[in-house]
Amino acid sequence: MWSYLFLLPIILALWAIAGIWIVFAIAVGNRSVDLQKGFPFISNCGSYAPQSCIFSQVLNTGAALAIWICIVRYHQLRDWGVKTWQNQLILWSGLLCALGTSIVGNFQEKNQKPTHLVGAFLAFILGNLYFWLQFFLSWWTKGLPQPGPRWIRLLRLSFCSLTTILIVAMIILYSQRMRSASAACEWAVAMLLFVLFGFFAVDFSSLRGCTLHLEPQLDCSLPQTPTESPNAQMSQML
Repeated sequence: MWSYLFLLPIILALWAIAGIWIVFAIAVGNRSVDLQKGFPFISNCGSYAPQSCIFSQVLNTGAALAIWICIVRYHQLRDWGVKTWQNQLILWSGLLCALGTSIVGNFQEKNQKPTHLVGAFLAFILGNLYFWLQFFLSWWTKGLPQPGPRWIRLLRLSFCSLTTILIVAMIILYSQRMRSASAACEWAVAMLLFVLFGFFAVDFSSLRGCTLHLEPQLDCSLPQTPTESPNAQMSQML
């Protein structure tokens, strides 16, 4: 099973990219959005039925796949010896990104705009942070395995930098009421984040398994007594 996990990031990237563009095509086809009035935001395309149903399904499924990828990556980094607090910080930023993606899909802008914007913040800002943390970890940690060719790291750096620039540009353009340009930046950011998730296929290609560590939590309020063997307990009863 482990040898096929490299397909998971690829499936997520293809599913999300294809799904969102299908929503766009349906929205244009049924005139829910008018391209003559400007290029629409992703949320505008997914705000009206029937494409809103597809939009929710695509993002919910994508969020579930992203959670799976984040958890597998967490265990992979732990087995590579990454410090717990660093690994947990990366994990939680990825999980919150997935949560934000699901919120965006379920709380359409026209129905619940404040909640939708919170989800967009989690999806875009924390999603970008998640990949920056991954990159900095691989850059600073000596001896950390680097699967794949060397240009993968440079490509990740380029995509993370471009995503950050586009997020800033999206916010500035929106504040200047340049909605079409801001929407184009939003679409580019979404595509880049999905592709960055797809790059985990390179890391998972060398994955052969993960170990699960269970540590029992002792209750310090109770006195600790040596555990007797079953034979000794039986002899006391007799």
